Amino acid sequence: MQVQHILKSKGIDEVYTVTPGTKVSEAAKMLAEKRIGTVVVSKDGSTADGILSERDIVRVLARKGGAGLDDAVEEHMTVKLVTCQLADRADDVLSKMTEGRFRHMPVVEDGMMVGLITIGDAVKARLSELAMERDALEGMIMGH
Repeated sequence: MQVQHILKSKGIDEVYTVTPGTKVSEAAKMLAEKRIGTVVVSKDGSTADGILSERDIVRVLARKGGAGLDDAVEEHMTVKLVTCQLADRADDVLSKMTEGRFRHMPVVEDGMMVGLITIGDAVKARLSELAMERDALEGMIMGH
């Protein structure tokens, strides 16, 4: 299954973003309110300049305590983003996430962010593919 199909099946095309100067505390509040695990850091809301996850915030707290919550997200965001494109396959995305040990990947086309894929999205898509393959094989074996 391709990333574009995963995004369509999610039914949610909104990517939550914050600007680089946003305080870590504000980003944490957004994560809690929206019940999400990451925000994309973007100067213009359309391009991905970085990403800040719950894990990043925990690391800030471990290093700096509560004072780190007043820092700008740009001080703690991941800047070496791994992204994917709409035509990429779910299993390729899943492999990149597993190898890189991260759970969220911006979907970028022509330099513009068009969505966000989570490891859960990729696993769900792959399980759906496997179920269809199983059903097809069972149908062939049974002669249907």
